[in-house]
Amino acid sequence: VGRRKVGFVPTMGDLHEGHLSLIRRSRKENGVTVLSIFVNPIQFNRKDDYQRYRRNEVKDLAKASAESVDCVFLPSAKEIYPAGYQTKVSAGKLSQGLCGAFRPGHFDGVATVVLKLFNLVQPRRAYFGLKDYQQFRVVERMVADLDLSVRLVGCPIVREPDGLAMSSRNSRLAPPERRRAARIYAALQSTALMIKSTSNWSQSAMRSRFARELAPDKGDKIEYLEMVHPESLEPLKTARGPFVLTAAVYIGQTRLIDNIIHL
Repeated sequence: VGRRKVGFVPTMGDLHEGHLSLIRRSRKENGVTVLSIFVNPIQFNRKDDYQRYRRNEVKDLAKASAESVDCVFLPSAKEIYPAGYQTKVSAGKLSQGLCGAFRPGHFDGVATVVLKLFNLVQPRRAYFGLKDYQQFRVVERMVADLDLSVRLVGCPIVREPDGLAMSSRNSRLAPPERRRAARIYAALQSTALMIKSTSNWSQSAMRSRFARELAPDKGDKIEYLEMVHPESLEPLKTARGPFVLTAAVYIGQTRLIDNIIHL
C-alpha cells in the first residue's frame, strides 16, 4: 500500500466511541486505515495498573470490522520489545508537568512506542484524541524534533450524554462512582467560566471553585488542576490568551483525566 494513503489510529484497545470517532475520521481522509491495539507495558508506572487494563480483543476486532478498518495490527510485547531491547525516547520538558509529574517515565514510554509504531506502519496521518492533551503535545514535539514525516491530527473529546469524557477506565467505576465522575466536566466548565469572567481570580480560587463543583467523596482525590498554555503547557496566571484547563481526578481507585481547551 502506498504510504501516502495510510491513516493510523494507535490504541491500547478496549475500544469505545472515542476510538471509533478516530477511525471514522481516518477513513474519511485516507485510502487505507490501520488500527493498532497494544497495551504498552513501558508506559505504566504501576504494575497493577498495567495488569488491570482491560483486554477485549474479540470485541475490539468486531468493532474494527464494523467500522471497515483495513488492517488491525496486534503485536505482542515480545515483538515490540524483543530480548535485549534497550533504547527509549526521552520525552523532554513537555512531559514533566501535569500527568508527568505523577507518572514518572510514562511519557518516555508513550513516545517510545509511538515512534516504533510510526516506523512500522509508516502512515501519512495519525489520529489522537485530545482527552490525552499532554500526550498529543508530547508526540507532536517528537514528530517535529525527529523529523518524522507523519501529520498528527488531534480530534475532539467524545463524551457521554452526561458529559463524562469517554475512557476505557470508565468501565471500572461502580454506579455511585460513575455518577460522581460525571461532575468532572461540569466542574471544569464552571471553573473555566469563572476564569474568563473574573479579572482578579487566583490559583487558590480556581482550585477551590473546581473542588466545590466536583464535591468529591471522601474516597476521591483531585490529583491536579492546572491552567496551561496550549502549546508549551506552561502554567498560566492570566486568561488573557488561549489556555487549556486540565485536571486529573481519582474517583475511588480510578484515575480519570479531562480538559477544556479555550483558544
